Amino acid sequence: METTKHITIEVAYALPTEQVILSLEVPEDCTVEEAIKRSGILEQFSQIDITTDKVGIFGKMCKLNTTMHDKDRIEIYRKLIADPKESRRQKAEMERKQAAKDKAVS
Repeated sequence: METTKHITIEVAYALPTEQVILSLEVPEDCTVEEAIKRSGILEQFSQIDITTDKVGIFGKMCKLNTTMHDKDRIEIYRKLIADPKESRRQKAEMERKQAAKDKAVS
């Protein structure tokens, strides 16, 4: 009788006020998508949509069909609420305006 080997992995998801890391055992040929579904995190956070949300393993983006390795941590990324480049541009513009205003007052 052949037994399936298992590996231990984690599935992580974070909100601004809460972070969840679930540890589970999965068959060693398990994909990222299968592991996410097995973890139960989709039931815990209904806003997760793995068809559109990006995922990664230890901060490196991957596809849902990527095969897991022992001790891997899947991270499910939330959609950005603001474009980081645009936010930096707006902040720099505000700082330039403030500096010009301060210079005019002096």
